[in-house]
Amino acid sequence: MLNSIYDKQKENSEKAIAALRRDFGTIRTGKVNISILDNIFVDYYGTQTPLNQVATVLATDASTISITPWEKSMIKVISGAIQAANIGVNPNSDGECVKLFFPPMTHEQRQENAKHAKAFGEKAKVSIRNVRKEANDEVKKLEKDKAISEDESKRAQEEVQKITDSFVAKIDTIVKEKETELLKV
Repeated sequence: MLNSIYDKQKENSEKAIAALRRDFGTIRTGKVNISILDNIFVDYYGTQTPLNQVATVLATDASTISITPWEKSMIKVISGAIQAANIGVNPNSDGECVKLFFPPMTHEQRQENAKHAKAFGEKAKVSIRNVRKEANDEVKKLEKDKAISEDESKRAQEEVQKITDSFVAKIDTIVKEKETELLKV
């Protein structure tokens, strides 16, 4: 009964860490990553569609992303969507594909992105704390319903806190690694 609470807490905490890693994918590091385009949607015959579902998106080198639409008529739409997304570069089109040339990052941009990484880390910690609260509420409900004793409840809450602490430490490590990667020239 308590083990299922711990398992659920661990599972939900892992989801928070997975979300943190996804968020980190949207932050630009020294070399370009196509996940910077994950939040860009284009109008595809009246439906808002993710960019990667209407074109082939490739990082051709450390500072260039090439977007080749499956239909040539989509080039203007894709260029407009990238322009509107304001990701820091202007799209260049040659009639066949759209290319994004990312300039080298300045020290200030690197520091700003490190701040974003910290903010994503704090958001993940809040998620972990919410998971802890849910687990503690379940333990307290079991105690209130007389399914477990007061001592078992205290031990269970201590275990919930240990699990929480381990995941917060994991987040701190992940954020520290990302900051190091972002600040490295």
